Amino acid sequence: MKKNYLFFLFITVYMHSFAQLSCEDAHSDVIYAYSHVKSAYDSNNISHLKDYSKRSTDAFNRAKKILNDCGCEASYNYAFDASELLSKVENAKTFEDGRFYVKRARDIARNVINELELCTKLTEEDEALVALKYDRLKLKQQQIELSLKEEKIKQKLAEKEAAELKLKKEQFITKNELALTTNLKSFNRILNICDCDLEIPEITYKKEVLLSKDINQIKKEYLTIFKNLTSDYLNKLSACTD
Repeated sequence: MKKNYLFFLFITVYMHSFAQLSCEDAHSDVIYAYSHVKSAYDSNNISHLKDYSKRSTDAFNRAKKILNDCGCEASYNYAFDASELLSKVENAKTFEDGRFYVKRARDIARNVINELELCTKLTEEDEALVALKYDRLKLKQQQIELSLKEEKIKQKLAEKEAAELKLKKEQFITKNELALTTNLKSFNRILNICDCDLEIPEITYKKEVLLSKDINQIKKEYLTIFKNLTSDYLNKLSACTD
């Protein structure tokens, strides 16, 4: 969940100002350029010196366009100076000459980063606004979580009620089945005692169908079954005595 808050906060900050967003896009190129100008300074041969300087120059050139477009003038000016110095390394005749330009560019590159951070830093009002939006997003996230928990509780309660109702219906059906079997046997025994050559057939029905109905419908079904059973018994008993 904290990752979600951080994500929302990240989006809020970057959407707060188009200019800040544009300047922030230069950050990776500036860091890349600074990293390679350091590598160039730490190299021990002119080939590596020129290779790293070229990579740093390209990164500064990419950053310059972004810094110019977003209005981060101070950082742009330092990036311009650094790239100009590094561009001279390619034509340097000696390692020492190239390293001289690299050292100056490396020192300036620090200023590019510092000015970029100042350019993209939020004001107190901006920070307060971001904090407010963050709190609102956090509150909304908490409300969503509570809503989900409430839905889960409702679902569990519904499942529990459904299970209890099913058990109640099963118990009711079992009792009625037992009573039905007992009555059927009793009626057939009486018919047998009376020497009636008649028998009430076993009543069949689908238990699954009954379970799909509500308890009142099940009661009506069994009342109908018992009435029909009793009626059939009386009819057969009457036929036997005629």
